[in-house]
Amino acid sequence: MTVQAEVAAEIRRLHFAEHWPVGTISKQLSVHADVVRRVVGLFSSQRVVPPPTQRLCAPYSDFIAETLARYPKLRASRLFEMVKERGYQGSVRTLREQVAAVRPAPKREAFLRVESLIGEQAQVDWAHVGRIKVEGGVRSLWVFVLLLSWSRGMWAELVFDLTAVSLCRSLVRAATALGGCPRQWLFDNPKTVVLERHGDAVRFHPALVEVAGRLHVQPRLCAVRRPQHKGKVERSIRSLRDGFFDGRIITDVAQGNRELTEFIERVGHRRQHPRFSGRSVGECLAEERERLLPLPKPPPITDLVLPVRADKTAFVRFDCNQYSVPWLLAEKSLTLVADDIEVRIVNDDEEVASHRRRWGKGEFVEERAHREGLVEHRRAAGESKGRDLLRSTAPGFDALCARWVEAGRNVGNMTARTLKLLDLYGAESFAAAVEEMLARGTHDIGALAHLCEQRRRARALPVPIEIKLPAHFNDREVVPHSLGSYDDDDF
Repeated sequence: MTVQAEVAAEIRRLHFAEHWPVGTISKQLSVHADVVRRVVGLFSSQRVVPPPTQRLCAPYSDFIAETLARYPKLRASRLFEMVKERGYQGSVRTLREQVAAVRPAPKREAFLRVESLIGEQAQVDWAHVGRIKVEGGVRSLWVFVLLLSWSRGMWAELVFDLTAVSLCRSLVRAATALGGCPRQWLFDNPKTVVLERHGDAVRFHPALVEVAGRLHVQPRLCAVRRPQHKGKVERSIRSLRDGFFDGRIITDVAQGNRELTEFIERVGHRRQHPRFSGRSVGECLAEERERLLPLPKPPPITDLVLPVRADKTAFVRFDCNQYSVPWLLAEKSLTLVADDIEVRIVNDDEEVASHRRRWGKGEFVEERAHREGLVEHRRAAGESKGRDLLRSTAPGFDALCARWVEAGRNVGNMTARTLKLLDLYGAESFAAAVEEMLARGTHDIGALAHLCEQRRRARALPVPIEIKLPAHFNDREVVPHSLGSYDDDDF
């Protein structure tokens, strides 16, 4: 298409003098863009094309490619620091583009689906599911899961620790709940299970070896960094996260375990089996139970047994807490037997103390009976030890003492009266009453007694009245007499 000379001259003026782009000239003069390009010579074969600009990271391309060939997962931020030390002046964005272009693609790995024989194998794993507040602090909460590979029957429980003793305890509980053991346990490679490994040479934890020997089960390991080898239990843990733990707040481990067991029976074992159409996991589990190894009688003992020594204040230290023993055993060697619920101290095959296990840190767990003889022996220590007992029972007792001091009350008298309330109503009701009274901002001993009484009535417990009978009462013979004479007129 030809244009008038005036239009062509205007196109050249706007392009070369005013530096208008082709699209603007075409729009303003109402001519086709190809006409503008022809007039200004953009279609000429003599037009010089500028050479491509060399990127600042081009001199380092060989170094980047060689480094990524040896370390394919190395991050671009680390490479940026390496080439910067070698004189690179560009930006990290430019380097990231170069790294993305030359990074070797990950090798695709094909997997073979393997199904175990009935009653042959169970896959075992843990998963972190949050943190929970306990007396004396906060603890991490874990879920232990054991899954039978053939039926997909599952057993799980919430635990606080991942020690070998905890593992053995959970394995025995799982075998008891499922009604038997498979012939193999398949684990990952944590230190709880494996003390040392060199290729196929494995040294298992002695506690696991002992329990496996008692239950006639063979422990086996996945390959290192191959969690897909136990993919069935991995998928089960994911289903528990999505279906049970998401959106659920667990404040008590015992209640959480009851809810978890109910969820597995109601949801996990009623779902359809992934391999056997028309059958549920629970139906397959009932069939697999007949092929499991029977449990020995009695089952293996999984308690933690440790030699300990009582200090001069008659306390035994265990797991960041201290537990009391009778004062006559101070500075003596004893034996501690513990599980996840109870801590027992034994002296020459005789149990001398039993405490509920605490999972916090820095707590003093004291039983009053362990100090009664010492208080009689050292009367001056009575008030101090009474405060220690109240402090261990109710953590807020120190704040209550501070309020007594501010109010000018007799702390010794108030402590003695508070100890009587502890004896009458018990540790649980007393601790809850102290906490509520502190929240209300009061310190009166009468208010504390009233709160303890409210809790007693709410739980329908008997009236806490101590009745002291004379020593001869049990030997007294009371002979009832006839009441018929009460109706005589002469009486």
